Amino acid sequence: MTLSVIGLGKLGSPLAAVFASKGFSVIATDLNPGFVSALNEGRAPVDEPLLQQLITSNRDRLRATLDAAEAVAASDVTFVIVPTPTDETGRFSNDHVLTALADVAAGLKRKRSYHLVVITSTVMPGSMDAEIRPALQRLSGRTVGVDLGLCYNPEFIALGSVVRDMLRPDMILIGESDARAGDILADIYARSCDNRPAVRRMNFVNAELTKISVNTFVTTKISYANMLADLCDRLPGADVDVVTHAVGSDTRIGSKYLRGAIGYGGPCFPRDNTAFAALARSIGARADLAEATDAINRHQVERIFHAIHTRAGEGAVVGVLGLSYKPDTGVIEQSQGVALVERLLQTGYDVVAYDPKATDAARAALLQPFTAAASADACVRAASIVAIVTPWEEFSAISAAAFSRPNGRLTVIDCWRVVPAEVAGVADVVHLGRNASRGSVVTA
Repeated sequence: MTLSVIGLGKLGSPLAAVFASKGFSVIATDLNPGFVSALNEGRAPVDEPLLQQLITSNRDRLRATLDAAEAVAASDVTFVIVPTPTDETGRFSNDHVLTALADVAAGLKRKRSYHLVVITSTVMPGSMDAEIRPALQRLSGRTVGVDLGLCYNPEFIALGSVVRDMLRPDMILIGESDARAGDILADIYARSCDNRPAVRRMNFVNAELTKISVNTFVTTKISYANMLADLCDRLPGADVDVVTHAVGSDTRIGSKYLRGAIGYGGPCFPRDNTAFAALARSIGARADLAEATDAINRHQVERIFHAIHTRAGEGAVVGVLGLSYKPDTGVIEQSQGVALVERLLQTGYDVVAYDPKATDAARAALLQPFTAAASADACVRAASIVAIVTPWEEFSAISAAAFSRPNGRLTVIDCWRVVPAEVAGVADVVHLGRNASRGSVVTA
């Protein structure tokens, strides 16, 4: 079976490489000539752990073209994984999907056999039935359910672990036009996954709603944990890690994503939560919980800023460790670290910052300049107060000597509680969410 993948971005490239690694012939396509050339030359178009290894090992089954119609015509199943940006109302725009469908239709006209089209891009509930199916039928001259299959199949992944998440997903979500289409897609995943995930098959609107509901529920857990951390900051003897560990032990709740630290960011969580609320408003329903989740999340940067501002001396240089929205990726979209740097600069602080992958992107995104440190160690040494915002593994390995000062003690705002215990011997470590004196560890 030959698969085509339209879109070679942060998800499309890993998807194509994973399918190729499982024995499928894959033809990928993108509007970006650089992405197409990179894949054909055996280079990963985007930076993602494990992606280069998969491409290198499976070049004989993986090629790319700028001609999307040609890719469709030469394949049996097409996955459309293009951006669906948020519009001014908070909803997702289908413009790029509809543009891709025109190319799909052009390819379908070059062949006569049955073809399955899979929309992997996240879309608003109602989109598949109201907009995407009619457009595909009109443009191709085919009938969904007869000589054409259509599925909605969004991914549940996180940047920095995309390949791993695709190989071992918790769930495969399939919104299907008919049983034949769903059977073909389910079989592809049976051959592609290293585990045996739950496969949930349903109609389009239920699948569309499930996708944004999952992310909205996860963001609610994150904001709930951060709300608990805020309470623990203010209650003598309270420790958010102790509380969330106990709360998460209840099987009705679970511990995953229940960790008080900083707000969520990235290209999915914030916008999916906003889209959920926008959907509710548009149909006359209430989404107070989603709106509260977003409000609590937006408060987290101010919470970190307050912890710094109340401790920084006159003329303080603030060190910020972590600018990507999460470890193992250079993406800064909705990053708490970038938002914190912006807030500090606006207040007049001098800022020195470091991130293993995202420093250049942050410098390009911010209007005011900050000093970019060459390493985590150098960032700590140059600062008079430090905030650890993104829990990169290397930050837990910074030597205690870097935190030591000949006169006085450095203050470290450790949002994720990752610095080694010995650092407390030479610096004042502030654990957000922990209001308990433990040697040189002080409260928030």
